[in-house]
Amino acid sequence: MSDDRLTRVADGLWTASEPEFRMLGLKLGTRMTIVRLPGGTLLLHSPIAISAALAAEIDALGTVGHLVAPNLYHHVHVGDARARWPAAQLHAARGLGRKRADLRIDSVLGEGPPSKDWADTLLPVPIEGCLLRETVFVHPSSRTVVSSDLFENFLAMDDTFTRLYLQASGVWQKPGWGRFLRVLYRDHRAARRSVDALLEHDFEGAIIAHGTPVTHGAKDAIRRTFEFLKA
Repeated sequence: MSDDRLTRVADGLWTASEPEFRMLGLKLGTRMTIVRLPGGTLLLHSPIAISAALAAEIDALGTVGHLVAPNLYHHVHVGDARARWPAAQLHAARGLGRKRADLRIDSVLGEGPPSKDWADTLLPVPIEGCLLRETVFVHPSSRTVVSSDLFENFLAMDDTFTRLYLQASGVWQKPGWGRFLRVLYRDHRAARRSVDALLEHDFEGAIIAHGTPVTHGAKDAIRRTFEFLKA
């Protein structure tokens, strides 16, 4: 479950973590981002398991109006979040509708502009050429990238099997994208264009789902992460 505490990142920007989340036996943890939009409504990016206590914290911030499933893998708890906030619009990665036929998807990320409610609060940047089909977002007012699987950054790990995996992947105690997962990037040229487009934005920090967010030097971390992509 979540740790039932919101962490304030900047004005109008919070995160909540689920540190015990496992995938394929790996203790990777996961993280949700909460964004306050113009008008005061909230957007939940990559919802985690939400307890009653965490829901109360979120509701105290404002009305949840939007849910985002940013790629084809960060969708596990979206249905529960939709049930808790049924009036919220769901914005999902292209292809998630085939994977999750139970979800009513209101808009597909990357197909036209996002909701007008977002205004200039979140700027979408689709990462093409990757099987994840993730859209990352730039939050200009805090100079922060909001993402799920753009990269990982594990500085500590109490699970031996997971730590050994991270070491073998080449991403232990440094930002990066594990060598075993690079196969997900099928079109390096398309992905390189997307990453370069992201790097044109002005940002300093990056929120990620797995590991510790980067508060400074995120642009350099992303450059190093994607050196394996050839133009």
